[in-house]
Amino acid sequence: MRTLLIVNPNATSTTPATRDLLAHALESRTQLTVAHTQHRGHAAELAQWASTNEMDLIVVHGGDGTVNETINGFLPLPELNDGQAWLPRLGVIPGGSANVFARALGISPDPVTATNQLIDLLTLDRDRKIGLGIADDRWFTFSAGVGLDADVCEAIDASRAAGHTATPSRYIRTTVRQFFRNKRKEPSVRIEIPGHKPIEDVHYAFVTNATPWTFLNSTPVHTNPGTTFETGLGVFAVRSMAVVPTLLLARQLLATDGNPKSRNLFRDDDVPSVRVEAAAPIGLQIDGDFIGKRNMVDFTAVPEVLEVVAPRPS
Repeated sequence: MRTLLIVNPNATSTTPATRDLLAHALESRTQLTVAHTQHRGHAAELAQWASTNEMDLIVVHGGDGTVNETINGFLPLPELNDGQAWLPRLGVIPGGSANVFARALGISPDPVTATNQLIDLLTLDRDRKIGLGIADDRWFTFSAGVGLDADVCEAIDASRAAGHTATPSRYIRTTVRQFFRNKRKEPSVRIEIPGHKPIEDVHYAFVTNATPWTFLNSTPVHTNPGTTFETGLGVFAVRSMAVVPTLLLARQLLATDGNPKSRNLFRDDDVPSVRVEAAAPIGLQIDGDFIGKRNMVDFTAVPEVLEVVAPRPS
């Protein structure tokens, strides 16, 4: 088995000791090539190289952004897929701050435990085929969104660029600050979903490919508990930013058996596609990375498109 290990040395929780352990474990079982990312977009370039050279497995040790780049580097979009591209399997060893994709797959957030999981699954030759989402002609693994969470991601990206670590407390502070900034704005988003009437006057919306939507330390946050890698997309669209309804909704999101409901909320956990339109350009985030502002974004579910080395769903 020929394996490329992509390491983001600047990811929040990667360490030289963990990198060495992972490399040693893979080297004992595969023909291993190790590459460290050096700039934004480098993981995509490395993944494309691995596909071109028909490597069997790509293992990513980094955060959700590095995983997203990797997938977009080797997995062709449906309209560009002629069936000829070589598609390696994907393994993930968490190395970021939230590691939502890996944890949603059932991979341990602890890199050492996750390494042992990966080796065990490779020994058993057990893989799993999952669906992904597409937004703005880009794959996403667990979440995309417009409005509030995109603004939070933009602010966090700016904070990281200034040398600040993306901690859960920083996310909470940033979310509160952006919430009160956005609260003064009129709702400008319209959402169209096959089989539904248009949803008007939306402040912000999340489109998910799995649950949970994110984590606060070890606490999962569930927006669409019925959405999985084996279903369509989840839609979570909020039509009010009044403080009391927002606090009540937040409490439901953090509940162990979270199943959020509100008269100000539109939610569907299994849709094939979503179109989001905004009267003025609105922020878009994909897997936690701010992409830019858009007037319209189409989201599409693509089933069973990626082979991952991960536990199978119970």
